[in-house]
Amino acid sequence: MIKKELNNFSLQQIADSGQCFRMKMTDPSHAVVIAHDRILEIHDNQSGSFEFDCSEKDFNEIWSDYFDLGTDYSSFADVIPPSDRFLNAAAEYGSGIRILKQDPFEPLITFITSQRKNIPAIKSSVEKLCLLCGCEIENGIYAFPDPKAIAALSDEDLKRCSLGYRTGYVRSAANAVYHGDFNLSTAYSLDDAELFDALCSLHGVGKKVANCVMLFAYHRIDSFPVDVWIQRVIDEQYNGSFPLDLYTGFAGVIQQYMFFYGR
Repeated sequence: MIKKELNNFSLQQIADSGQCFRMKMTDPSHAVVIAHDRILEIHDNQSGSFEFDCSEKDFNEIWSDYFDLGTDYSSFADVIPPSDRFLNAAAEYGSGIRILKQDPFEPLITFITSQRKNIPAIKSSVEKLCLLCGCEIENGIYAFPDPKAIAALSDEDLKRCSLGYRTGYVRSAANAVYHGDFNLSTAYSLDDAELFDALCSLHGVGKKVANCVMLFAYHRIDSFPVDVWIQRVIDEQYNGSFPLDLYTGFAGVIQQYMFFYGR
């Protein structure tokens, strides 16, 4: 058990932020995260102190980086102009959100799956996929499948995961990764524009999904995904034109505040 005092860290806010679909609050102070073929339980002591049920080695090598604990998130909100009442309120409301550093294949598939789905429906599809072809970690809990496992599924198998028209997109992305047409590891070396173009070259990946994968997998925190919620905020609060240039270098953090507060 690892105990840490953390600022700008909320289990509930991260779980509800739409970044990942396998982090679950089992009660208001306890979360379970399934990632990197592991199960992590975290307890919030309600005093800025958190207990991570893992070894010190796993905390240092996996979870500290996964939750981006080395970054001072308070500095992002400091840049917001005092005149922007909406965004200041959003940053305060979502002050415990952090941008996760996930294994790239999982967000690639889950955000392809997310198109025209709400979060409960996305989570349901993801769990069905994990049960269908993921490896069991323990006690009936399954890891997210690897590219080979998903590529081996039939269309009928994939459709049983409630993927609908996304079935072909998921199959195509899994095949591209499995056969080496898209290399998840070498993609880290691409600059933002190159990575965006490479992701958009995959069948079924458009601008919004590409930006989500860049932000939530490759930690390109200048990426600014625009979905229906963000567009609604931009239209209603900024007359259709958001001053993105004010937040160059960390626009994705601002996007998360807008998304979480706007929903």
